[in-house]
Parts: sequence; structure tokens; C-alpha cells
Amino acid sequence: MDLVKIEKFDEVYVKIKAEPSIIMEMSEFFTFEVPGAKFMPAYRSKFWDGKVRLLNAMTGLLYAGLVKYVEEFCKTRNYEVEYLSEFTLDEFSIVEAKQFIKKLNPTMQPRDYQLDAFVHAVRERRSLLLSPTASGKSFIIYLLVRYYAKRTLIIVPTTSLVSQLASDFADYGFDSDTFVHRVYAGQDKGSTKPITISTWQSIYKLPKEFFDSFDVIIGDEAHLFKAKSLTSILTKLSGCRYRFGFTGTLDGTQTHKLVLEGLFGPVRKVTTTSELIEQKHLADFKIKAIVLSYPDEVRKMIARSSDYQSEMDYLVRLEARNKFIRNLALSLEGNTLLLFQYVEKHGKALFNELTKEAEESRNVFFVSGEVSGEDREGIRKITEGERN
Repeated sequence: MDLVKIEKFDEVYVKIKAEPSIIMEMSEFFTFEVPGAKFMPAYRSKFWDGKVRLLNAMTGLLYAGLVKYVEEFCKTRNYEVEYLSEFTLDEFSIVEAKQFIKKLNPTMQPRDYQLDAFVHAVRERRSLLLSPTASGKSFIIYLLVRYYAKRTLIIVPTTSLVSQLASDFADYGFDSDTFVHRVYAGQDKGSTKPITISTWQSIYKLPKEFFDSFDVIIGDEAHLFKAKSLTSILTKLSGCRYRFGFTGTLDGTQTHKLVLEGLFGPVRKVTTTSELIEQKHLADFKIKAIVLSYPDEVRKMIARSSDYQSEMDYLVRLEARNKFIRNLALSLEGNTLLLFQYVEKHGKALFNELTKEAEESRNVFFVSGEVSGEDREGIRKITEGERN
């Protein structure tokens, strides 16, 4: 029987040892086409074939999080697997987790699925946790940060999430101002604080020396990271033993699922939106699609235009349409979120319409890229405490 040997290389890679023909076969197994590659300059200029190869056929190096796929590959082909290094799990029980959380004394207690996710992550030491919006990912992250109590780097996709995550930690009873260093554009990257929260855009070009001091890496909303930037960060963390990625979805991601699993670890589904609704953690929801009709002369005018952008400009500046949106928003009870695509010509126009017509007691906030992370976090806090 043909033999495939797996050896730990570092915290990023394992080394695959096998006959050259098997290595080439496995390399093809771990090769995939990048969505939209044919539109990229490197592909169009024929410098690149539009594919990513996760197994280096020359060196035998493969992302450590993909070991389970090597096992599946070998099983279907009747290849024997031999481990040259120990790949042990950490012992950690639900009882131990509850005892730890009791000593931690957070301002809230974990839901069952949060507790399960926390225990799974600690046991595995690396994992990609699939958990939807409003499932409380930040609390699971907080538990991991406090459990390891080591130099921790948390990477997020946006500046607003840097402030929001630090604020969430404070809500759980943590002194974020003392122990959390926040990094985004214009902020100093270095700090002696044990926890650093940063956007990936702020640090992916930094040298390996910056990353050497971290023992724990956590990626929040990992599906939003660009593949090249994510691999740049995670491969520099060659000595970082504990790796956890969090994502709400793996559909249509910028970064391929295998890359995320390779860098963080195998996927573990924490919960689903439907389960959260059934358990009353999320409100049930209804979707209503409103289709607006336009006068024939307007439709004919738009039909004659072959310029999509001109059509959009007309629609977002149409007074009757904006007044309809304004009146709809003001007629709804509770908190209302209004999303727009164009800041200057649509978002600000709607904001002005709403502030003119809203009752004096009703707060109206405007958020765009111009608003700082701290101000966004302040607005989020206010909306969480208001109901109108």
C-alpha cells in the first residue's frame, strides 16, 4: 500500500512526504480556480493561470488546517497515512469551562451554543467557527481571550469593528482601555498591551518581527478578508499556536473556504439564524418588497438611455421617490435602519429630508465612511438603548 507521511513543519504548515506521483496528484486535489480570475490583470496578461495551489509540490508544504482533507484524500485512494509528529488535542470539559466562566464573572452568561463553541475551540487549538450575525461571536472571542491570557492579535475587516469589539469587551466587564490596543489608519501599531485589535488593512504589510510576539490569533468576519492579505498575516505567525477564525457565512466569500480552513482550522458550525429565531434570541422577520411604478414618459426616457449610471443618478435624485422613502421610514414604529449606496447624492439628501420632517424627540443619525469609528460606536450604543 502506498504511504503518505504527515509531519508538523511549524504552526502554519505541515510537510507531506510521499512518492512524487502522489504529491502531484495531491497538489491537483488542493488546486482551485479563483472566482473572477479571468478579469484580473495578471490572468489577462498571462502571468498567472487563475488558480491557487495550496500544496507546494516542490516543498510538500500544506496549510496545517487541511490535514483532515489529506486523510479524506488518502482514504478514497487506499493510501496509508502515517504521522511523524504528534497532533494531540487539549483536554477541556464543559464542567471546566463553566468553572472558568464562573471565576471570570462576566456581566452575562453564555448560551449553550456559545459554551460548546468555546470548549471546541480550546480543545482543538485551531478552528474556523461558523456563526451567523447576532449569535454573540464577540462573547465567544472574549472567553477565548480571557482563557488564554496571552499576547493576542484580533484582526477585523473594518475600523468600526475595532471600536465595537473593544466596547463589547468592556460591556462584559473587562477593562478595555487598560488592556486593549486599537489599531486602524493613523494609529501606532506597536503596544505593550496584551491584546491588540486591528484591521487587516493596517498590518498586513508589516514585517514578520511585528507578529512574532503573538501567541493567539483571532480573525473576526474572516470571510471579508482579501485572500492575499490574510495569507500574508497568518503565514507570518509561524510560531502562533492558537488560531481561531469567525465567520457568518462561507458563501461567495472573497477568500476561498479551503484557504480559511487551512489558515485557521476545520469548520465548526456554531448555530444558525433559524435556530436563533426558534430559541427567541432573534426576532422573527418578514420581508416585503416594494416596487415603485413610474410615469410612462419617465420609463421611455430611461429606456432610451444606455448609460446605467445616468439612470441611477436620475432615480436617486427623484424628489417623489425620496419623499416616499422618507415617509415610509417615518411611518414605521421602533428603530429603523435605512441603507443607501451613494453618500453625497442620496444618503445625505435622505438624511436632510428625515431631519426636517422627524419629530423633535426622534433621533436621526447619519453614518458613512466620513464618520469615525468612535462616533459610530457611540451611535450604536444609543440605538441599542432607544426604541424609536
